[in-house]
Amino acid sequence: MRKKVIVIVGSTASGKSSYAVKLARKIGGEVISADSRQVYKGLDIGTGKITQKEMRGIPHHLLDVVSPKKIFTAHDFIGKGRASIDDILKRRKTPIICGGTGFYIDALLGRVVIPNMPPNPKLRQQLASKSALQLFVMLKKLDPRRAKNIDKNNPVRLVRAIEIAKKLGRVPMFDLRSPTSSIYNAEWTGLNPGDKTLRAKIHKRLLQRMKAGMVHEAKKLHAGGLSYKRMHELGLEYRYLALLLQSKITKKEMLQQLENGIWDYSRRQMRYWKRNPDIVWRC
Repeated sequence: MRKKVIVIVGSTASGKSSYAVKLARKIGGEVISADSRQVYKGLDIGTGKITQKEMRGIPHHLLDVVSPKKIFTAHDFIGKGRASIDDILKRRKTPIICGGTGFYIDALLGRVVIPNMPPNPKLRQQLASKSALQLFVMLKKLDPRRAKNIDKNNPVRLVRAIEIAKKLGRVPMFDLRSPTSSIYNAEWTGLNPGDKTLRAKIHKRLLQRMKAGMVHEAKKLHAGGLSYKRMHELGLEYRYLALLLQSKITKKEMLQQLENGIWDYSRRQMRYWKRNPDIVWRC
């Protein structure tokens, strides 16, 4: 029998974390965070990482597991995520996978095959000077299917995808429409508050994070040795925060561009999950 897990998905700011905590308290569960940036230490306010108070005593896994100076891959996530699932099940608790990084969740469940391929230093050196747009255009030619589901502003993921596509032709994947492709018996719940409500929540949440010290967090990370280049690679909030700290944009421009970027990201997340017919959607 396949091991049972609960999966909670949806776009950013849709309320996944609080819903997961409520459910965990009700059924005796523990939460596995499926967020490609919340694995990094110190990326708290910018990523909207759940606080100890918000956890309400529910154990959370895969938060703060690596330095942001290092690269945490989907393979790393699979290894640590499956170990967490086994650990939770051994203690007769229910694993609740909660997050917005769809590719990571599908990889964890075995719905996406990720080849365990070593990096290609020569190719990476050739690609190092290219912009995210140039990398995205390259990937689109090599593997249009992968290009549809990738963050086109994330050079690290783009380079890795190009690396795999050049070696194997394209990133191999299972049929995401087939529930039998998963190695777990997954019960899916999706949160979709609707565009108007979500847009308002994104705006409110961004202002709350600014008030909580998001700019100060970015300054502290940079003072601790996190380069602006690496901040750019970490995406969205940290990309625009890096531009602000370098005086390349004003605070007003940062807020406007960032909010638009978060909204666009939320749309990509929903497009990704709408392909999965097993998800039961809630408002």
